[in-house]
Formats: sequence, C-alpha cells, structure tokens
Amino acid sequence: MKIDTEFIKLDSFLKAVDAVSSGGEAKIIISEGMVSVNGEAELRRGRKLRPGDKVQLEKKTFLVE
Repeated sequence: MKIDTEFIKLDSFLKAVDAVSSGGEAKIIISEGMVSVNGEAELRRGRKLRPGDKVQLEKKTFLVE
C-alpha cells in the first residue's frame, strides 16, 4: 500500500489494507503476536511503518510503499 505521509501506524495500516475490520481487532491480533514487521514479531500497535517495511499477518504479506 502506498502512503502519502512519512509514516503510518501499524494498527492504521492493517485497517487500510483491509486485513482487519476495526481498530479493536487490530489491537487484539497485534497483542497476541500474530503480526510481524520485517520478519520480527511486533507487539506495538503504534509502531511507525515507513516505505520499504513489510508487514505479515498469517500467510499474507503487505508492503508499505
């Protein structure tokens, strides 16, 4: 997904790519360790993503552009 700002927060990114239906759902899956950023588990929903970052949820990978 292409962003028009310097960064996007992880929970907002997951909603923007339709990986989750709500912020509450994003909070749960992130806190349960189901999301990884650049190959490492990420537990912070406020993690700042920048172009080039790769977000993985289950078997889906999303690229921040």
